[in-house]
Amino acid sequence: MILWQSYLLPMPGIFADNISAYAPIFPWIGAAVAVFALFASLHACRRKRLIDNLPTSKTQGVFIGLVELKGTAECEQPLQSYLAALPCVHYSFEIEERWSRLVTVTESDGKGGTRTVTREESGWTSVASQTESVAFYLQDDTGSILVRPEGARIEALGVFQHTCTPLDPLYYGKGPSSGVMDSDHVRRFSEQAVPVKAPLFVVGQARERQDVVAPEIAADKNAAEFLVSVRTQEQVSSGLGWQIWLFFFLGAIAAPGGHLACDLALGGDIGPLSVVIYLGEFLLYCGLWGVGWTITVYNGLVELRQRVEQGWGQVEIQLKRRHDLIPNLVDSVKGYRDYEASTQQALAALRTQLTATAPGQPGADFTSMLGQVQILKEAYPELKANENFLALERSLSDTEQRIALARSYFNSIATFYNTRLQVVPDRFIAALGGMKPRALMEAAAFERAPVDVSFAGLPPVPTTGTGAA
Repeated sequence: MILWQSYLLPMPGIFADNISAYAPIFPWIGAAVAVFALFASLHACRRKRLIDNLPTSKTQGVFIGLVELKGTAECEQPLQSYLAALPCVHYSFEIEERWSRLVTVTESDGKGGTRTVTREESGWTSVASQTESVAFYLQDDTGSILVRPEGARIEALGVFQHTCTPLDPLYYGKGPSSGVMDSDHVRRFSEQAVPVKAPLFVVGQARERQDVVAPEIAADKNAAEFLVSVRTQEQVSSGLGWQIWLFFFLGAIAAPGGHLACDLALGGDIGPLSVVIYLGEFLLYCGLWGVGWTITVYNGLVELRQRVEQGWGQVEIQLKRRHDLIPNLVDSVKGYRDYEASTQQALAALRTQLTATAPGQPGADFTSMLGQVQILKEAYPELKANENFLALERSLSDTEQRIALARSYFNSIATFYNTRLQVVPDRFIAALGGMKPRALMEAAAFERAPVDVSFAGLPPVPTTGTGAA
């Protein structure tokens, strides 16, 4: 960015004469700034509410859709940052060179005459820059998930900052051999990076991977946000909160400020009528901001309600996945005729749990099958050597954990939704759309419809209250 030196202050007469010629465009400039600030403030408001409303998921509990994650950046073949030589998954560097020159210009003095003015200009020009990213895994205490950062808003750490002259080996060692015109022979080196092992906060769209059956986070043109940040969720949210009010006050000042600057430049009197105009422009801006804020809040509540529905849908998807696994149990124990009938009973019980009743609605809920499978294995030690049975047990254990994670996600997003419906001023806006709270999935609810499964030679085994579900 060019840094201009002030040259108008020593010549107040020329400045005063020239500014009156541009006075008529000041109201338009003020209006343009106000419109820009209005949209920037509401955009920051939308982003803040989105981040605040999304519950943080675990990597193993990620399904399809917009998710929020926390973890560390891991990569088997990381990049090496250009300046700091750090192993990283993303880096961006820039090398700037300072220049200065004398410029002679002819200006109007506002009275029909002209004057020749000589001034010094200086600034920085970029002579080299590069940005590079690589796919990496975000790891937490439950596992990891692939993140493809192309197209993301990346907030990196500052890892290198240095200013030097040609006497420093860095000047030509990392910088180009050619310079800029009127160079002062001073270069500024700066670099930002996302180092390996760095704690990250990620918000993005989850989708199915093409190479394996697993989700990944990647750019999506329909996604509301794609953020990879070294800052915490609290820091990101706080920063957006400052942006909301910063742009709001900027617009509130710019809306009447254009007319005020015009009147002052023309030397007119600021009478009661002018004050009424300034106040009217200020109130108009505040009114438009209020309408935009109301629409943003309402749309945010609608999106949050849709995420609650999506969260419940993920529970049913995992139940269907578990239901499809049970026929493998039958195949793996067909050779054990003594308890094949018990296996068929387990299969019948699971088939009744293809879907679960939504919280707050009457009907049976799903229960875990891990307890039944464990008892089956203990009663018949021969199954421990059956590879199909062991693979099924691992898959079923993973499925039960996925169900637990899906349930946890549903409860988290439903809690966010219910809280929004109760706090002021969201509760008044929610009332306009007739939005109602959603019941949570409580552990006691799973005991509404117990299913007893009997195995040969063993007493009936209640399936409620067992496992991770």
